Amino acid sequence: MMLSPFPRTSITGRPRSRWAQRLLLLAAGCALSLGVQAQATITMASTTSTEQSGLFAHLLPAFKAASGIDIKVVALGTGQALDMGRRGDADVLFVHDKVAEAKFVADGFGVKRYPVMYNDFVVIGPKGDPAGVRGKDIVEALKKLAAANAGFISRGDKSGTHAAELRFWKAAELADRKGSGYKECGCGMGPALNMAAGSNAYVMADRGTWLNFKNRGDLAVLVEGDKRLFNQYGVMLINPAKHPHVKAADGQKFIDWVISAQGQAAIAQYKIGGEQLFFPNAGDDQ
Repeated sequence: MMLSPFPRTSITGRPRSRWAQRLLLLAAGCALSLGVQAQATITMASTTSTEQSGLFAHLLPAFKAASGIDIKVVALGTGQALDMGRRGDADVLFVHDKVAEAKFVADGFGVKRYPVMYNDFVVIGPKGDPAGVRGKDIVEALKKLAAANAGFISRGDKSGTHAAELRFWKAAELADRKGSGYKECGCGMGPALNMAAGSNAYVMADRGTWLNFKNRGDLAVLVEGDKRLFNQYGVMLINPAKHPHVKAADGQKFIDWVISAQGQAAIAQYKIGGEQLFFPNAGDDQ
């Protein structure tokens, strides 16, 4: 039988009424609730690649240990994350589309953009490579994919990865002629990889998510090493002048930590199978 933490008698020795007992229990519940609310939590809108690569499961506990602050991550495509920031539905953004990020700050929605880390994009496809794209040149690879009408799964979700892919198609002068095998899934990186694995199609992904991806089927990295495949990540605080409810102090604490020596070391330490997924570069103007 569970014992009540409150005696059934008052200090005078008289039995407490049921109403008085309920008031005491209510007061205790309110005190407990206030104690829970005292723990700071911020909301961070980020890309699916940072979440699905497993980086945040490694990084955020280290930040909480250093600061006592919890972070709720909403993983979206970069375009959707930026929209969330414009609405004031997040405190911090952690994304990877430098052009869009610069506009976000210029429009007054972000306080400042800080470079954090980078990795690269890769083109993945069937190991047999029926379209013959294997190599380094991303533009030439896309030309071969279009000419072969090869199956290609695009994220199609306005993410940073999708934005980069569209830039490469434009550079190949194939923005409107991607081939009959081109399909947009409107989904995150993990689901896009699953679709490619299930249909033996090509797909462009960030290397971090690929390294953490388990359902590879017959897929392999076919195109890598082109300097145009460089993939920079940035972090920004939502401007409290636009949205006064933003938890600016706690959000800035995360930014200061992730670009500090401690945060940068934590990023560098995240590896899968001995291979580093992200490379810290907070000091670079990227």
